[in-house]
Amino acid sequence: MFVWITLGIIVVLAIVVLLKSVRIVPQAYAGIVERFGKYRITLTAGLNIVTPFVDRVRYQIDLREQVVSFPPQPVITEDNLVVSIDTVIYFQVTNPVAATYEIANYIQAIEQLTMTTLRNIIGGITLEQALTSRDDINQSLRGVLDEATGRWGIRVNRVELKGIDPPPSIKDSMEKQMRADRDKRAAILTAEGSRQAAILTAEGAKQSAILTAEGDREAVILRAQGDRESRILRAQGEGQAILTVFQAIHDGSPDQALLAYQYLQMLPKIAQGDANKVWIVPSEIGRALEGLGSAVGSIQGIPTDTDGPKQRVDYSASTLGESGNRAVGESLASAHEQVAEAIAAAEAAARTGGGGGGLRPQGAPSQAGSPDQPDQPPHPTQQPEPGPPIPPGASRSQPPEPPAGQPRQ
Repeated sequence: MFVWITLGIIVVLAIVVLLKSVRIVPQAYAGIVERFGKYRITLTAGLNIVTPFVDRVRYQIDLREQVVSFPPQPVITEDNLVVSIDTVIYFQVTNPVAATYEIANYIQAIEQLTMTTLRNIIGGITLEQALTSRDDINQSLRGVLDEATGRWGIRVNRVELKGIDPPPSIKDSMEKQMRADRDKRAAILTAEGSRQAAILTAEGAKQSAILTAEGDREAVILRAQGDRESRILRAQGEGQAILTVFQAIHDGSPDQALLAYQYLQMLPKIAQGDANKVWIVPSEIGRALEGLGSAVGSIQGIPTDTDGPKQRVDYSASTLGESGNRAVGESLASAHEQVAEAIAAAEAAARTGGGGGGLRPQGAPSQAGSPDQPDQPPHPTQQPEPGPPIPPGASRSQPPEPPAGQPRQ
């Protein structure tokens, strides 16, 4: 019985010794082992064996990067404004022994050191600089903390200012200033836009005026050219119309009946004047018309050949050309000279015939070889072939007289 009790006690002691000897340290942690109150060794992550009842694990230090947020602290700026600043610090324990034995509470120490350093930095700058220079403040604060906590076995990786809160009155002033600044920039941008718009409008008006002037000039030039060409074409048309009418008259061979009919058509136009209140038709109108037709019919300028229409001559400028226009001018001059000679011969015949026998009706019988009835010279258009112009004073050969009782051709 005693043996079994002793064996049981030995087993229990063995289990207790085993439990006291084995220490398991988690990953990213370090164990500080003390022997009789004095630092002996640092345990790493994993299974570790220590001397039971002599060594003991005093602390387990977290080696991971830690984040600590400190509450807002009042800070006075250089321009005597109280602002509240809260910070966030990222640090990591690099030496567990120093973090255990060099500082009692490294988190509280970092907090106090952060507040004092922040007051020193913010006290040397204004509120405007503090609001716009956060990166510079973070770098300065991190440098001071890293230097101070280096001997504690702590490395400060990053420091951030989480918030900078000025007093409410300063906030209102800042909002007004910001609003005024934005209004000023808006006014400047509006003025610049108005200036650019005015410049562009002036340039557009200038270009429009230039284009309008150029268009008016070209329009005037084109209008003048069109007017000139229209006058030239109108003059050419009138000349061709005159030549066409002249040719048509000679081609048609007008007689006594046509002239009398034309005279009768002109009588109503004579009476259309406003001053013609009374118009008396003479009783001898028939005899006058007959005499007029006989007299006009015997004028040398009217052709008497009625064998058929004459061959028309195209007097257009496109077919004549420069040489053709010269030839037409020469033929017209020759025709004018021939007409003048015929009129002179008719007047000479009238003087030699005693005044009353110079003109006779068309179709009246004539005696061949009568001295008082000279033969009429042929019309220029009745010539079979155009010939050179006859100089003034020269006599043209007379055609033979037809037999008695037959009308003159």
